[in-house]
Amino acid sequence: MEISSLLLRRALEEVALLPGIGKRTALRLVLHLLRQPEARTQALAEALLELREGIRRCNVCHNISDTELCEICSSPKREAALVCVVEDIRDVMAIEATGHYRGLYHVLGGKISPVDGIGPQDLTIKSLIDRVKEGEVKEVILALSATMEGDTTNFYIYRQLEGLEVTLSTIARGIPVGDDLEYADQVTLGRSILQRIPFEGSLNR
Repeated sequence: MEISSLLLRRALEEVALLPGIGKRTALRLVLHLLRQPEARTQALAEALLELREGIRRCNVCHNISDTELCEICSSPKREAALVCVVEDIRDVMAIEATGHYRGLYHVLGGKISPVDGIGPQDLTIKSLIDRVKEGEVKEVILALSATMEGDTTNFYIYRQLEGLEVTLSTIARGIPVGDDLEYADQVTLGRSILQRIPFEGSLNR
């Protein structure tokens, strides 16, 4: 693709680095921005800079937040005794979209994967254990993807929570094995949360 402008070429290269964006799509997006009023482009640039500089992680659940405590953790309408463990923030958004869950969350930041060099120490598992030890949490729902890495992480958390006074459950397998949570439809995901089963029972399947 011949580009006569170095500025345009640089913008295309940066936009094309975004996931799911090829060079043709990047060209359409950049040319679209060029056709917009300068104020629109400026507003987009400022929003991205503010996002990068101001976004933080909730001190309790590790979800993205503008403050030390995210809106979910600080809401008096949520069930503080119920904590749903997910891989990343996209899973929080997927579960919230179902409208079936009113508890809190704990975002691990990934799954245990020795092949990728990711161990328990690289995730927020320790802070999850600490939350449970404080005594307010009565049930932990394991809502990780139905993959080998997800199952390994579930089992590790299960062993870490053994002996503590907390109920451990997992979402029902309405989610196809090998699928990521974020791609499940809202009805299936919502039912999986509502029809969750004791984690010990899932070990025998």
